[in-house]
Amino acid sequence: MTRQNKPQQIFISPRQVFFDLFLILTGSVLCALGINGILIPQHFVMGGITGISIIIHDQMPFINTGWIYLAINIPLFALAWMAVGRRFFAYSIVGALSLTLAMAFIKYPIHVNDKMLSALLAGILVGAGAGAALRSSGSQGGLDILAVMLLKRFSISLGNTILMVNTIILLLVLYVYSLEAVLYTLVVIFVSSKVVALVVTGLSQRKAVFIISPKSKQISEEILKDIRRGVTLLHGEGGFSSAKEQIIYTVITFGEISHLKRIIQQIDPDAFVVISNTLEVLNYRIGNQPHW
Repeated sequence: MTRQNKPQQIFISPRQVFFDLFLILTGSVLCALGINGILIPQHFVMGGITGISIIIHDQMPFINTGWIYLAINIPLFALAWMAVGRRFFAYSIVGALSLTLAMAFIKYPIHVNDKMLSALLAGILVGAGAGAALRSSGSQGGLDILAVMLLKRFSISLGNTILMVNTIILLLVLYVYSLEAVLYTLVVIFVSSKVVALVVTGLSQRKAVFIISPKSKQISEEILKDIRRGVTLLHGEGGFSSAKEQIIYTVITFGEISHLKRIIQQIDPDAFVVISNTLEVLNYRIGNQPHW
């Protein structure tokens, strides 16, 4: 008899619920400031569902951008339910509703004379807002749903998905705006995608480390004792010398890199060390993927 998977728990704890709602609401306010304060007054386009909403609003100004955004999002929530999970679905509804209300009522103009600086600031605000929502257990709907689905199914990073899809959308709507406006919009999209990636994974990115040293046993013991990270000893062989070697493999946080370097320097200054970025790490102690 096979064991059935338990349904995903929507609410983990009151503290987690409060933190998730804080991130979602903060993200909605930041996005609304960027959209209503810079994008719409400067006639810039934004990619994804937000961009489509802005275009429709420009053609029909009597319809608020927030309500257009909500209407387009409705069919996407079925995708969130099937592809990601009930927790992400529930929080994404909250995110979409909060962003809708924020765009409907927060209309504080941000005056920046230089258009390039306006594009950069809009990208930072929208990217930080979307990233804050994605740091929670949900999103703001729209393109975020597709981005999270691709991350979970195919390990495609959030920033790359957003950048790719937004660029395609801009090419499709090029005829609506001037080429200059579209180029400024590309700046907004590029900056926002990088800020999203930084907020979601950049600050908690894990590093994979390979260490080749004749003193691998001493180094691994110090990593276990001082940094308190697990290590794996791999058996290798030198391609030129054919000498048997032990290779240390470990995963650490960004803040632990300097500590690890000091340990290696003290034990074996001639050790061969490779430190590389990771896309995502799944583990209860060292993992960095949000709990979608």
